[in-house]
Amino acid sequence: MTANLIEELRKVRDFRTKKGQRHPLWLVLLLVIMGTMSGCCGYRSLGDFVERHQQSLIDILDIPKDRVPSYSTMRRVMMRVNFENLTRIFNDWASQYVELTEGEWLATDGKSIRGTVIDHSNAYQAFVSVVSMFSSKQGVIVGLQTMNNKQTSEIATVQSLIAALNIKGAVFSFDALHCQKKQLSKLSTVETIT
Repeated sequence: MTANLIEELRKVRDFRTKKGQRHPLWLVLLLVIMGTMSGCCGYRSLGDFVERHQQSLIDILDIPKDRVPSYSTMRRVMMRVNFENLTRIFNDWASQYVELTEGEWLATDGKSIRGTVIDHSNAYQAFVSVVSMFSSKQGVIVGLQTMNNKQTSEIATVQSLIAALNIKGAVFSFDALHCQKKQLSKLSTVETIT
């Protein structure tokens, strides 16, 4: 049986107090996912997406009081939501619909989240990155994992993501960072490269 995305998003722990909640957390997260899948790359464009489709969203999602979340609500939620919990839940849901086949081409990359940078002027800044794995064949992200650069490295995060997704027989595209002999030997020992 496949799980509904809304049911899965309801499992994300809500960090907000009851007093300030106009919209359920699952709804805000669903709109962010929908907007992102439609090519929205910032809070303002997510807000525009929701505004543009307001009536359809209200009708389809049965949103009470005919009010959709504003871009500032989405921004506040995304700044404080537990990304590890959200990505784990989303990955579990998405894995039901994506089947990786032998010889799949997977592009892997990490991107820092600008709003998480601490100590801007220091050469050793602290920040959070999202490492993603993209299937060229299917045109979808098949896995995400967050990393804090003060706690782990992108190399370890990519290896953890490959292990979590149980990928075998795939062809990977990596940044040069991952093409060190020591790292490649680790990947080939878990039989993830053909």
